Amino acid sequence: MMRSLWTAKTGMDAMQFNVDVVSHNLSNVNTNGYKRERAVFEDLLYQNLRQAGGASSQQTSLPTGLYVGTGTAVVATARNFSQGNLQKTDAPLDMAINGAGFFQINLPDGTIGYTRDGAFQVNSQGTIVNSSGYELSPALQVPQGTTSLTVAKDGTVSAVVNNDAAAPILLGQIQTATFINPPGLESMGGNIYKETSASGAPTVGIPGTNGLGAVDQGYVETSNVNATEELINMIQAQRAFELNSKAVTTSDQMLAKLGTM
Repeated sequence: MMRSLWTAKTGMDAMQFNVDVVSHNLSNVNTNGYKRERAVFEDLLYQNLRQAGGASSQQTSLPTGLYVGTGTAVVATARNFSQGNLQKTDAPLDMAINGAGFFQINLPDGTIGYTRDGAFQVNSQGTIVNSSGYELSPALQVPQGTTSLTVAKDGTVSAVVNNDAAAPILLGQIQTATFINPPGLESMGGNIYKETSASGAPTVGIPGTNGLGAVDQGYVETSNVNATEELINMIQAQRAFELNSKAVTTSDQMLAKLGTM
């Protein structure tokens, strides 16, 4: 009877974590470039009470075994990197990757971060930065007096200065990166991911080539969270939690009856 109590306890812990993941998805339903997560579970160790194939007599063997599981546990949070919807903003520094790839960001510690959030701005030095003030990599400088900025599908950035449309200035080219295993990236917060041994090394290239998505200016990529689906997942997790709680109550009642016998 004690086994059932502990087994149900693991189920309650797992479903509580599942609700945590769903809540995180729902809280980021309006976060630019956010990719939804889901909890991944596995069954725990089994107690082998009778080995399958063991001898039941000198001439016969057991066709099946007798195993008792000890519950479940969360082993991972898998991130879904499917494309989010593109929302038109018409802001010249808003950019969305339509397809695979990540923008590269220079982090304060000197490393490179990766993001799908293309809501960029210009700082006081004229450098293109993200919402946290981190520079886009490779760095791009917007000249003083810029009247319009154009970002081509291949990431080429040019500016018209002082309304001289006849002589636009080439500022540089945005490069994006892909990974062989994007779900292996480490989430750092601030819409930024970092490379890990699980993600593999980044492959950097020109947008629109070699499988990289093109850059769309004047758009941002919205979260790929489906609020309705997440609410259904939350209801399922809640019901599973209640069922495990019921198993604890039932085991407790059975133990109480045994104690009175």
